[in-house]
Amino acid sequence: MPIAPFTDQDPSLDMADGYAVQQELTAMLLADGEAVVGYKAGLTSAPMQQMFGVDTPDYGPVFASTVLANGSIVSTEAFIAPKVEAEIVFRLGSPLRGPGVTTGQARAAVAEVMAGLEIVDSRIEDWRIRLADTVADLASNGAVVLGTPLPVDPAVDYRLLGMAFSRGGTLVATGAGAAALGDPAAVVAWLANTLGEHGTVLEAGQLIMTGALHAAVPLSAGDAFIAEFDRLGAVTLAVDEP
Repeated sequence: MPIAPFTDQDPSLDMADGYAVQQELTAMLLADGEAVVGYKAGLTSAPMQQMFGVDTPDYGPVFASTVLANGSIVSTEAFIAPKVEAEIVFRLGSPLRGPGVTTGQARAAVAEVMAGLEIVDSRIEDWRIRLADTVADLASNGAVVLGTPLPVDPAVDYRLLGMAFSRGGTLVATGAGAAALGDPAAVVAWLANTLGEHGTVLEAGQLIMTGALHAAVPLSAGDAFIAEFDRLGAVTLAVDEP
């Protein structure tokens, strides 16, 4: 159910306040039986950071119940105001404990890479979000569809990985790995260091969603999405008709 923005009631709320709410919400969900299987990074592109007036990404947990298989069919009734983004997703092969993790160390800790489609959604009415609102709302994470996992290839520069994103057979966006903080591996390092400041370790086996490679595309009943990545293959998502 959508709610009014927290920042309508208190415009002084900032990123730290958003994370305080996120932490409480996460604890409640874990108590209800959820499990954290990784983390997502948001605001990883310069235009998105400029929109929110920040110079850093944000993050939120990825819950087991929100991870979907390639080719999944979803219903709009499961979301409020969903949009879709294509991104590169990593799975860690070894833990990362920040601060002090370098991009090279992060890249070495990654075991698998896969194409991903994130469904972003907002509990805040009409996406009228400011920074504290989206951070509180689990960084606007709704679900993620994962493509086929592949072993990381040290010879591949994931900054240069190209992607074509289509809806209903029509190309609607393109992107490359460098759209995510300049290097998807840099996103992993940033997460490890940011979480490490609060005593949280990125564990082996966890998923890392590295951020959108293009502007989010609205999701509607009857839609069919495909993101085709160089080297990673395709990931697809369909939406039920009403």
